[in-house]
Amino acid sequence: MPRASARIETIAWVPRGLCREEAAYYIGVGTTKFDQLVADRRMPRGKKIDGRTVWDRVQLDMAFTDLDTADENAIDAALQKAAGVR
Repeated sequence: MPRASARIETIAWVPRGLCREEAAYYIGVGTTKFDQLVADRRMPRGKKIDGRTVWDRVQLDMAFTDLDTADENAIDAALQKAAGVR
């Protein structure tokens, strides 16, 4: 998987809005797979800000949690338990 822009690796905090490459890097996939996930609605569509499309990191987190998993992830299980989901 190619590297996203250096911006996401050089700042001490992850910005709320991510470009396409950063959003793909954030969830651990390449841009082609990210585009497929967006197209089939497993990942959110970005928000248009003037001529740019920006992905909301919080929405990416929620969509990532909703992806099917082979085995239950302990962190996701704790978040779902805290939200009262089961």
